[in-house]
Amino acid sequence: MDDLYRDYILEHYRRPHNFGVIEDPTTSFEGSNPLCGDRITMQLGIRDGVVERIGFTGRGCAISQASASLLTDEIKGKPVAEAEAFRADDLLELLGIDISPARLKCAMLSHETLHKALDEAGAPRAADATAGSTPTATPQELNA
Repeated sequence: MDDLYRDYILEHYRRPHNFGVIEDPTTSFEGSNPLCGDRITMQLGIRDGVVERIGFTGRGCAISQASASLLTDEIKGKPVAEAEAFRADDLLELLGIDISPARLKCAMLSHETLHKALDEAGAPRAADATAGSTPTATPQELNA
């Protein structure tokens, strides 16, 4: 079974989904793993509370790039609240293989970058929403 998942990850690495720059992103964030040099820039086009468009660029190992491909497939077209609620465990489940502690940072780079991009856009944190705090809106969202 691990061989099947390894092939699946390599396929996402060789032909990543949603790879590229999107036009007029609502938010963008570049994340990096200084331990290995992996980099991912994630861009989101958010409209009416939905992640309508998503793209990523970057370079790095098969795990980091496949992780970004799988993550972008998973949240594209979903409400921002669902994207925000997407957990690290959910991404590990999508990857489908055991990730060693040394590679965990590679696997989580896209997840961390997504959440930083959502923070930049003023998306409410899942923990904030459950705690009843008021989310901070960006000037663009206030004028929408």
